[in-house]
Amino acid sequence: MKLLEGKVAVVTGAARGIGKAIALKFASEGASVAFTDLMIDESGQATQKEIEALGVKGKGYASNAANFEEAHHVINEIHKEFGRIDILVNNAGITRDGLMMRMTEEQWDMVINVNLKSAFNFVHAVTPVMMKQKGGSIINMASVVGVSGNAGQANYSASKAGMIGLAKSVAKELGSRGIRANAIAPGFIITDMTAVLTEEVKTEWAKQIPLRRGGTPEDVANVATFLASDLASYVTGQTIHCDGGMNT
Repeated sequence: MKLLEGKVAVVTGAARGIGKAIALKFASEGASVAFTDLMIDESGQATQKEIEALGVKGKGYASNAANFEEAHHVINEIHKEFGRIDILVNNAGITRDGLMMRMTEEQWDMVINVNLKSAFNFVHAVTPVMMKQKGGSIINMASVVGVSGNAGQANYSASKAGMIGLAKSVAKELGSRGIRANAIAPGFIITDMTAVLTEEVKTEWAKQIPLRRGGTPEDVANVATFLASDLASYVTGQTIHCDGGMNT
């Protein structure tokens, strides 16, 4: 039997990158997957087809995760379509880097809204569903910089630190209802977001990593699969670092 056989997962910001890798890994382990992105364009349509090719139900939903009403609406639609929701992965995120003295209010608000408020929106929306089912797994995508901080990323670091605090608080609030909440803190992961970095920067990053390489979206997806599965039935309120030892 596959690890997530018969379960239904919701993954936000999953048309590409880490979110897509998680959606496909979940599907390969038997979960039906609903995913959201700001727009379901050709990339989103391709992701849906790849999920369905693995023999499970998949569907993409266009939704602004940072909007409270839209998050509730899409969770209601997913619940109607799929019948249940067992797993929520809050993966939607952006960067708007800049030194604190030059950072604009817009850059701060945008990152906090997309990265952190979106997680509140979806947790708020999915909680009644999971409570009625008497179980569920919520996974927040944090970051190594949410633990250690990073110059030029005050907004991003704050949003990811918030994801950790949110997961810990939800774990304490909802544990008695059989709902688990954890966070994953990826380190330097090779995605479209990091592809714009120069080779020199990537080499310097690798020198800081004990395993001497950047991670892959699949590395993060493997951790998410563990947390989503019954293998992690006694794991809640935790932050799992997937960073090659960066934050050791």
